[in-house]
Amino acid sequence: MAGFFDVLLRGLTLAFASAALGGVAFTLFVLRAEPHAKPDAALRRALRTIALGGAAAALSQGAVVLVALAELARLGGGWPVAPFVRTLFAQASTGRAALGVLLALVAWRLAARPAGRGAWLALTGLALALSGSSAVLSHAVARVEGRALLLALDGAHQLAAAVWVGGLAHLVLYRGRSDEDGRDPARLLRRFSSLALGSVATVSVAGVLMSVLYVGDWGALAGTGYGVMVLTKVVVFAAALALASANFRAVRRDAPSGGGLRLTRYVEAELGLGLTVLFAAASLTSLPPAVDITTDRATVAEVAARFVPVPPRLASPPVAELIRQAEPLTETVTRREPVEIAWSEYNHHWAGMFVLAMGLLAALERLGVRPARHWPLVFLGLATFLFLRNDPRAWPLGPAGFWESMLLADVLQHRLFVVLIVGFAAFEWMVRTGRLAARPWALVFPLLCAVGGGLLLTHSHAMFNLKAEFLTEVTHTPLGVLGAFAGWARWLELRLPGAERAAGWTWTACFLAVGALLLFYREA
Repeated sequence: MAGFFDVLLRGLTLAFASAALGGVAFTLFVLRAEPHAKPDAALRRALRTIALGGAAAALSQGAVVLVALAELARLGGGWPVAPFVRTLFAQASTGRAALGVLLALVAWRLAARPAGRGAWLALTGLALALSGSSAVLSHAVARVEGRALLLALDGAHQLAAAVWVGGLAHLVLYRGRSDEDGRDPARLLRRFSSLALGSVATVSVAGVLMSVLYVGDWGALAGTGYGVMVLTKVVVFAAALALASANFRAVRRDAPSGGGLRLTRYVEAELGLGLTVLFAAASLTSLPPAVDITTDRATVAEVAARFVPVPPRLASPPVAELIRQAEPLTETVTRREPVEIAWSEYNHHWAGMFVLAMGLLAALERLGVRPARHWPLVFLGLATFLFLRNDPRAWPLGPAGFWESMLLADVLQHRLFVVLIVGFAAFEWMVRTGRLAARPWALVFPLLCAVGGGLLLTHSHAMFNLKAEFLTEVTHTPLGVLGAFAGWARWLELRLPGAERAAGWTWTACFLAVGALLLFYREA
């Protein structure tokens, strides 16, 4: 449980800190804010967003501290507050929370009335410190050799990513209200394009250098959880860069004068993928660097074997046999029985059939088969199946009670996914059958899909063996990536006139790929 919330909260902290630092960069280099000048509508909006980002980053960073302290209390039987506050983690985390509060106060003050150069320097320094101090909580600080270099690379990487992703958020916010002031949108977009280009270049160079130092060799990219998450970041980052490239070309062709809508919609999808990158980065902090894993590493052949198609398992082992042989749900896992593997594979294979059915029906709908528009209802069958089968040792099939089992990370994540799936079904079916207006309700499906993909990247199984855990989870990572891609492709289909065909077939293909991966899933 603590590990899941830790990764989730770290991802939120990165996102909120990015909104703050990216906003400061946006106000200074794009809006060209000047000391002593009265803030106009666009500048006030940006400064208030910076304030909200700083305050939210402070809250989420404080929650990270509470989660860590609660986990120590659970393991030790008491709250070790005194020794905990002396640790670098506690000091850096509380310091970051304080920076977020101060940043929020300064930004809100600047939004209210003109201020001098000192206030703007304070705003910039606080935003840089809030995002850059994240390096102190990274793997870099724990290294014995090359610590200074790694801290510098990590700091540059995170600062540049915050300027890029946070700047995109402010650009989306500005483009939605750009008619309120007399600024030239084309000029502002060119300024932001130059800022984003430098940020992305810094992210890329620092990321490559850190990957070399933390991963170590090519085999570790495929044979460790850290390496696979690095590859995940690269894939999602590459997709975001493809959208960024389209935006860059549009800006340089003066597209804002006639193609502003297309540009704005691509920026929205680029922002979504950028946030996915941040949550993948947060997930990396929970994994040991690949270079440190030398004895419990999977081989490339072992990883490849998990993606080799096998006949699906269509018969389930008896639940009574599983409960009799498996360890109790609330105890630490020390072994994995064959009956547990069989149960899990059966679940994944049947889930794959549900998703494949939805993908095929969605394809038929695109080809003009009108009754196929009811395909979202298949989600309800999938949700019911998963609710009953995901955790057989918990209610309603097993002895562990409903609330008791909800304290376990695996169970909580599984049931969150079930809630998301029910949301998929309800909103998408009602939109497709005209029971809900397409605006704004059609956007629920892509947002839930993207959030589900992001959550899957934080998903973990608490197992007894690092290699076994990795080989079990290695197929979940592409599922998360495909979920994110499906969500943002559907977003573009809805938001960008003229892109319906390509974007629609993209998310449909993602559904079919998810179904195929689940259908051939294996754990042994």
